[in-house]
Amino acid sequence: MRTGVAIDLGTSGFRAQKVNLETGEIRKTVVTMRNPLPGANVMDHMDFAINYGLDKAHRLVINAILVIIDHLGVVPNDLERLSVCGNPIQLSLFQGIPIDDLAYAGERKREKLNIQEQKRESVILKSSQVAGLEIFPNCSVIIPPAIKHEIGADALALIVHSGMLNSDELAIATDFGTNAEMALKANNVIYTGSAAAGPALEGQEISCGALASPYVICDVGFEGNNVRCFVLDKEMKTIKGDLVNPQDGSVVEEGPIRAKAITGTGVISLLEEGMKNGIIKLPKIQTPDGLIHLQDGITFSEHDVKEAGNAIGALRAGHITLCKAAGVEMADLKVSHMSGAAGTYMDAKKAQKIGMNPYNAERITQIGNTSLKMAREILLSDERLKELQQIATKIVGTHVMFATDPAFKEAYILELAYWGEGMDFKMLKKFLKKKDLPQIDEPTGDPVVDKMVERDIPVFGDEGYELIKQTGTYLSMKIDNCSDCKERIRECPTHAMSFKDNVVRIRSDLCDGSNCKKCTRFMPKEVFSWNLLTVEDVVPGAEPVEAED
Repeated sequence: MRTGVAIDLGTSGFRAQKVNLETGEIRKTVVTMRNPLPGANVMDHMDFAINYGLDKAHRLVINAILVIIDHLGVVPNDLERLSVCGNPIQLSLFQGIPIDDLAYAGERKREKLNIQEQKRESVILKSSQVAGLEIFPNCSVIIPPAIKHEIGADALALIVHSGMLNSDELAIATDFGTNAEMALKANNVIYTGSAAAGPALEGQEISCGALASPYVICDVGFEGNNVRCFVLDKEMKTIKGDLVNPQDGSVVEEGPIRAKAITGTGVISLLEEGMKNGIIKLPKIQTPDGLIHLQDGITFSEHDVKEAGNAIGALRAGHITLCKAAGVEMADLKVSHMSGAAGTYMDAKKAQKIGMNPYNAERITQIGNTSLKMAREILLSDERLKELQQIATKIVGTHVMFATDPAFKEAYILELAYWGEGMDFKMLKKFLKKKDLPQIDEPTGDPVVDKMVERDIPVFGDEGYELIKQTGTYLSMKIDNCSDCKERIRECPTHAMSFKDNVVRIRSDLCDGSNCKKCTRFMPKEVFSWNLLTVEDVVPGAEPVEAED
C-alpha cells in the first residue's frame, strides 16, 4: 500500500490520519492530548520559540510528529507523502522558519527590528529539507498556502470549506478552539482575526476537564432540578448517562456509561443550562459548596465558570471587532459557520444563547475539522494544492490584529466584567453602545442548525482511533550540587518535572510555559535556567518515560 499521513497541527493538540494514497481511504486516526510545546495557547508557543530558540520549538514539533507516525503504524521507508495544515505559527515551527514577523504587530516595529516577512506560499519539499524528517527517505512534505503571512492555511481551510467564497451572503465562520480563527465576509471582502480564547473551550484548564475523547461528558440537560449527563462512548457517539442531583452528586437514575471528565462542549452546555435554570448567577454557583456536581465525582467550580467565560468573551469580542472593521452590525449576521472539534460537538443553539454564535443568526452550520480535511486533500492531490494557492492569491482579505485593535480591547474588557465580575447584561449592552461598538442582544429566534458531520473527524478508518496521552517530548539539563532538587520539583503545578541522576527533565506537553514559570522561582537560580534546557530526542516505538513525583 502506498502510504501518506495528513496532520492538523492544532494549538491544543495534533490530529493525524494514515491514508492509502492509491484509493484515498483513511486507514487510522490518532490524536494527541496536547500540543508538544510548553503552554496552553499560541502566545505561549510563540514566546517559547522567540525566547528559547526556534530550533528547540521545531524539534519539539518534529518529535511529536515522529511519535504520531509511529502510532499510525507507518514504517519510515513506506511513507511517501506527509501533509500538514494549521495556523501560521504552528506551520512555521514545523518548517523551522522564523516567526518574528508574526510576533510583532505593526510595520514600524518590524522595520525598527529589521524583521523580514517570511514567504508562506504552498510548497512541496523533500523530507530532507525539513530537519528531523530525514528518516523518511522516500517522502515528500506538502504545505498549504497562507492568504497573507498572518492569515494562515487554517483560516483558508475554514473559508473554503464553509462555502463563503461561493456565496454573496453576509456570514461569519469560526474555528472554535484554543486559538479561535474567525472570518467575516462582507461586501466581497473577508475580514479575519484570531482570538487567543484559551483551552477552556476544549475542556482544558477546567478542573475536571479533558479534550473530546471517549468517556467524557459532552452535554447536559436539566430534568426538573436534576442534571442529565451525556457521555461520549469509545466510538465518540453520545450516550445518555446518569441523572444526578447537582447539589451533592447523588445519583437519581444510573445510566449505562461511566465518565472520567467533562469536555468543552459539556462546559458550554452546563453554562447555558445552569444560567437558564438559576444554578449559575454570574460569577457564582448557587450550591452550598460552590460546585455543580455531575456523575462519577466530576464537578464544575466557580473558577471553571470564569475560565470558560474568558474564552466565550474572547470569541464574542472577536465577532464584535470584525463587525466594527467591516462596518456592519451584529444584528446583520444571519449565517454562522462552526468548525473544529468544539464547533462540531457543542449544541449550536446553546452556544448562541451564551454568545458564541451571533445572537440574530437564522442559520448555523457545523462543518467539522476543516484543517485536517484540507491536509488530507493536498495529501492526495497536487492539483488541489495549486488550486488552493490560486484561491489564496485571489482572496481580498483584511486581517484584524486583535492584540492591538482598540475595539477588541474595549469589548473584551467588558466581557471580562460580565463573566467574572457579575456585570448585568443590560449594562454590558449600555457600555458597548457608549464605546460605539456593534450591539449585541439576547437571542430571540430559533435558528436552523445544519449539522453536516456527526463527528469533527467523520471517518477514523478500519484500524480505528487512538488517543496519544504523551508525545514523548522532554526538555532537560544536568544539575550538579542540588541535594533537594527532587523535593523542589514537587512544586511544579502540572507535575511536568522529574529529577534523576542529576538531570532535571520537563515534559514539554504538560508544562504550562510562560503562563507559569514557577520552576524559575522554586529551583536554584545558580544552577537552573530555561536557556540551558535542551530537547531530548525521541525513539519511535519506545515506551515513553513518565515523570516521577
